[in-house]
Amino acid sequence: MKILMVLFYGLNKGAGVERVGSMIANGLSEVGHGIMLASIGPCDKPFFPLNDDIKIIALSDSPRVNLGRIPNTIYTIRKLLKTEHIDTIIAVDTKSIPYTLPATLGLQVKHIGWEHFNFDPSKGMSRSSIVRHLAARYCDSVVTLTQRDKEHWLKNTRHKSQIIAIGNPCPFPAQEYIKHNKKIVLAVGRLDKDKGFDLLLEAWLQVTTVMPEWTLKIVGEGDQRANLTQFIQKNQMIEKVELVGMTDNVGHYYRQAKIFCLSSRIEGFGMVLTEALAFGLPIVSFDCGPGPAEVLEDTGSILVPKNDVDQLALALISLMNDDEQQRVIGLRGKKKVEGYQPDHIIGKWLDLLKSFEQPKILH
Repeated sequence: MKILMVLFYGLNKGAGVERVGSMIANGLSEVGHGIMLASIGPCDKPFFPLNDDIKIIALSDSPRVNLGRIPNTIYTIRKLLKTEHIDTIIAVDTKSIPYTLPATLGLQVKHIGWEHFNFDPSKGMSRSSIVRHLAARYCDSVVTLTQRDKEHWLKNTRHKSQIIAIGNPCPFPAQEYIKHNKKIVLAVGRLDKDKGFDLLLEAWLQVTTVMPEWTLKIVGEGDQRANLTQFIQKNQMIEKVELVGMTDNVGHYYRQAKIFCLSSRIEGFGMVLTEALAFGLPIVSFDCGPGPAEVLEDTGSILVPKNDVDQLALALISLMNDDEQQRVIGLRGKKKVEGYQPDHIIGKWLDLLKSFEQPKILH
């Protein structure tokens, strides 16, 4: 079975969609599937490693997504589906659906829409919600990241698609426990508004007055760096906060930390949570979408109300003062992350692909 995976933003970014898209592509190729990665965005320098037998194709010569190029991109995808004898196409982001849906019309190609964000029906009709309704109606399957988000799709769309939940794979196996005395709280993600590091810094102002021996490290890069730096300098926290920037060895920072904090305003899944669990880190997180609640369930990690800076600070201080709670949560977290290991997640994708080969039973 040849599978064409279409990534909307491309392969050059070091973001979550590109990461899991690359991991699933590698995993499917390793079990014998032919994989082509077709990129609407830049793909000349893939950020994450890809197996040698994966073919990479640029669907546009422009570094930016251009509305005027949509018809040509649709035509190129359709041509690939025919000439490469593709059995299944996976839109690795529902933003790709406006390209992949018309490209598959009339073809005997199975079509999967892979949702990476949470479906919030309270926001009403928008471009993204229209795309989701189209995917539910016309794709053969829609893959959500959580069971809660799956229920939103089932309840709020006129779906003909098979809606299933498959979590993101964790890139790290459960790590051996390393005891150390470094009092570090770690946060990882793009420095943008959605990740809420401005809220975390506001909470840290309260934390550092009570727990001055602790340090906050934020790993990642983005357009909010200047604003975050200004806040740190203005509030004299240069010795208490480090903006690490990008790294190709994030595991080093997980091993250093004692606690992980997720301060996002919105989070569909939160791969950094499974990564932190793999390293045995107890977690304090905003309850900012379906992902954190599901990933952290049964671990003992702490969820606080979305955007509540005061509660975030109190939860961090409480956990900092309780070594036994840190240890217990860490052990539970490493057990929970077993369900997010790549072999387990690839197995679910293989089950989905096999379901397309089974004849439908008419009632």
